[in-house]
Amino acid sequence: MQAKKPSIYRPELKVRSFLLVILFSGLAYGFYRGIQDNYLAEIIKITKFERGIVEFFRELPGLMLIFILAAMYRFSETKVFKIGTAIMLAGVVGLLLLGTSKVMVILCMVIFSSGEHIVMPMKSSLSMKHAKPGKGGASLGITSAISHGGNIVGYLIVTALFLVFASLGVPRGSLVGFRTVFIIAAVLLFLSFLIALSMKDQGKTVKRNRIYFNKKFTKYYMLEVFYGARKQIFLTFAPYVLILYYGADTSVIALLLAICAGFGMVFSPLIGRLIDHLGYKTIMVGDTLILMVVCFFYGFAHRIFPKDIAFIVVCVNFVLDSIISLASMASNVYVQDLSTSPEETTATLTTGISVNHLISVIIALLGGLIWEKLGIEVLFTLSGFLGLMNTFYAMTIKKPIRQEEALA
Repeated sequence: MQAKKPSIYRPELKVRSFLLVILFSGLAYGFYRGIQDNYLAEIIKITKFERGIVEFFRELPGLMLIFILAAMYRFSETKVFKIGTAIMLAGVVGLLLLGTSKVMVILCMVIFSSGEHIVMPMKSSLSMKHAKPGKGGASLGITSAISHGGNIVGYLIVTALFLVFASLGVPRGSLVGFRTVFIIAAVLLFLSFLIALSMKDQGKTVKRNRIYFNKKFTKYYMLEVFYGARKQIFLTFAPYVLILYYGADTSVIALLLAICAGFGMVFSPLIGRLIDHLGYKTIMVGDTLILMVVCFFYGFAHRIFPKDIAFIVVCVNFVLDSIISLASMASNVYVQDLSTSPEETTATLTTGISVNHLISVIIALLGGLIWEKLGIEVLFTLSGFLGLMNTFYAMTIKKPIRQEEALA
């Protein structure tokens, strides 16, 4: 009889409810993200320049996260996780009920984004906390895979729904499909919140520093600056290039996002294990060669190929970028390796997200202007350059020497 494969999770901690919340919130995000850009372009009539402005406000909660969590510094990580899930639910309900004016839509997107950013460091920290020693990367990989699995189903259902609506004669730009998706996302987030409420706070309150900076994490902060800048260009403008330049409708964008999530589900555990086996530095450095190719073809495909071929090339690069972005898990393990406690890991990841978003909001504002005035070639060349800077900086990382290693 084959021996049972040992779990990567600590047996004394209940991980099932946590993973169910990740699954249902991943499903909800798949619905929400699957229509976001087409909703802005087709219903709210957001231009490419205004898209940067929308993203500026949407990313403000990430910049302010360090202060948002400071107000909850006496709460346990589990309780903060629950609060973030509830705020995401409020944002989707607002989009469903509060109309289609630009101001109200941006406000509701900011609310959803606030919850999303509050959950972000808690999800990483709780995932690593549930893992056995030396299994943090694998645990992050599994959590990411479950989230991507939920995303896949959400995106595919969005694709199917909009194809069905099109076959029934519902015109492109009708609110019917978008409202249907918002209802489904709200129900899923409500289920996520109910399951999150069943999670126990695991005893004591975790007291985090209100604002935590430490010199030993300086390289991590700098890596977040470079990663945040290049990530923001793709996150904000890559789908809009497909929609405004190539005419991609909601079903196409949702299908592409489903493919991205599918690859994410497959590659997340693999990359997590590679981080554990090869080291985070190798992974940080290794993803940039692909990034250079992605940025080049995203910016210049329309100048090299006929438009229909260029569209296929850009779609492939859209997927490739989503795969290499999974390597960002390496920086979380780097922080855990430097930290002396789980509380320090959480505090540092929180600070890192705010540092990441400091450059993100600037890039969001400037990106639309660069696209409008200088073209997408310059915009994605900038993204490639930032990725290259990220790699050069990652090459300077040295693995910390543990006290027990020093005494060996």
